[in-house]
Amino acid sequence: MSTICCIIGTRPEAIKMAPVILKLKERGLSCFVLATGQHTDLLTQALRTFNITPDRDLSIMRERQSLDYITSAVLTKAGEALDDVKPKVVLVHGDTTTTFASALASFYRKIPVGHVEAGLRSGNLYLPFPEEANRIMVDKLATFWFAPTEIAKNNLLKEGCDPSRIWVTGNTVVDALMMVKGLKGEPEFLKEKLPPHVPLLLVTVHRRESWGKPLESVCEALIEILKSFPRLWIIIPMHKNPLVRETWQRYLSDIPNVILCDALEYDDFVWIMNRSTLILTDSGGIQEEAATLKKPVLILRDVTERPEALSEGTALLAGREPSKIVELALKVLLDDDFRERLLSKSSSPFGEGRAAETIVDILMQYLNANEHCLGE
Repeated sequence: MSTICCIIGTRPEAIKMAPVILKLKERGLSCFVLATGQHTDLLTQALRTFNITPDRDLSIMRERQSLDYITSAVLTKAGEALDDVKPKVVLVHGDTTTTFASALASFYRKIPVGHVEAGLRSGNLYLPFPEEANRIMVDKLATFWFAPTEIAKNNLLKEGCDPSRIWVTGNTVVDALMMVKGLKGEPEFLKEKLPPHVPLLLVTVHRRESWGKPLESVCEALIEILKSFPRLWIIIPMHKNPLVRETWQRYLSDIPNVILCDALEYDDFVWIMNRSTLILTDSGGIQEEAATLKKPVLILRDVTERPEALSEGTALLAGREPSKIVELALKVLLDDDFRERLLSKSSSPFGEGRAAETIVDILMQYLNANEHCLGE
């Protein structure tokens, strides 16, 4: 039986690839789950939500790892694993260093690569960094492009990708969201901390370009928002990176209305997103999830590779200047008409939750009809 190798390394990859892995297994296909360990506990935590155990874990993570180290470690160790498994197709997701290095290792072995969430572009090679470059390089190496939206498909066409190998599938994060939404009630750790019925602000910041001064600016903005809206409560699941955690704790640990916590189980995180009045984030996936949940989002970045979140979803581009963040946040929180107009335009731009099924259908057709010529 043809083996499809799904390679994942980070928490977002695990969440977004999980529906594909489960659908492959449901269809009886041989699916080998290779975890690089670019994240360790976070990756395991996300997979646990979906009852998935990797077939092999490369465990590359080390403290304060550099991009050079991650790239070389994944390239070498994933290559060795591919030599053992000999898959007919490799699936990678998104824009991480694991994604790029795994696609390169597959290319070196002439193994066809399916890129889930292909075609996203910010137009700035350094924003987000290094993710924008990773996506471009993976798309140059891919055999199958699974684009989540028409805009992503058009980006691929502009770059000369073969239109017969591009499919608009929707985003698999919508599949994952629908799988876990409503599975659990309020997270246990919140029951003694979060008062009922209060307005809630969820904040996540983790990208490299947010470290240092930009994150400090976000903290300053949050303090100002609380001064103007003291009934507000804020939840911040802190990234494990010590540079990020130290900043959150230095600015906000003594403020009663701020709950600093560790990274959450995905079903708990979805519950909090759904409970939130407003979300502030530099995450790409949350832009998609919030549009599906019809929750307003301020994107704490200067550009986004998901323009649909702005044009059809629930997002506003806030950047990292405290005054702009405060202005937009208070407008969403306090101006009911503005908030309703923002939410009313959402039209589920990232799909209806059938992306994994579409991707697996395509792979089955290619494996059944063209297996003899794949990789030639």
